[in-house]
Amino acid sequence: MRKLNVVFGVVAATGAAGWLMTLFLAMYWMPRPAKGPVTGQVPVATFAPPTPQSAPPDIRDAVMLGYNIMKHTDKYAPKYVGNKLSCTNCHFDGGLSMRSISLVGVAASYPKFRTRTNYATDLVSRTNECFERSMNGHALPVDSHEMQALMTYFAWISKDIPIYSKMPWLGQKKIKSGHTPDAVAGETVYLGRCAACHGGDGQGTGQGPAVWGAQSYNDGAGMAKVDNLASFVRGNMPWLTANLSDEQSLDVAAYVEAQPRPHFQKKR
Repeated sequence: MRKLNVVFGVVAATGAAGWLMTLFLAMYWMPRPAKGPVTGQVPVATFAPPTPQSAPPDIRDAVMLGYNIMKHTDKYAPKYVGNKLSCTNCHFDGGLSMRSISLVGVAASYPKFRTRTNYATDLVSRTNECFERSMNGHALPVDSHEMQALMTYFAWISKDIPIYSKMPWLGQKKIKSGHTPDAVAGETVYLGRCAACHGGDGQGTGQGPAVWGAQSYNDGAGMAKVDNLASFVRGNMPWLTANLSDEQSLDVAAYVEAQPRPHFQKKR
């Protein structure tokens, strides 16, 4: 208030000739906006992951091991896998693809809130959830070469992505439908559209992984939920065509989830 009185005093004392000085003083004392980014605005990231092979020499071996674990999990991390799945079955091309469930940017999006824990979860814990549930296996020790390689790989493919920026490609697009999943109708869809790759008995072939039974994910995995599997099917199946309808995707997911699979037990 004292500053405003000074400004008005200058006007009264100098008249019209003092307006330029008054304007200068008003601008000088005018409240200035706070420095820093504008709150509420989240930058949108660009999808441009580097290749694993282009990693700097000092981390290239770790990046390549992480990539190979993603692509051939049972070969490069056999102690921690309890089925015949590989990470790339859900994360195409080791998570580098925009299709399926991409992992580009995950190193810039964790820690994040997880409804499963009702708390913030870091990327190491989230990765071990996949090994224990989707791979029906064991958690990796934090200081193991395999876990360190995966974290290095995730960091490399998240290169240049701002932390907690908006990444439109992450996650799955949920199906919005009032359709009630029908496992009986889903069997028809499965036999006609899925069995050629995943086998009539769901145990997989050379073209696709097991989708139920001992060599598939356990009942604690995210894919064991009808809505999650239906979203994955709708966006990615059949391979390279992905032309099932919302209703067909929900039905076939209900059929697959009605089949037997291992029960989740935290292994020591």
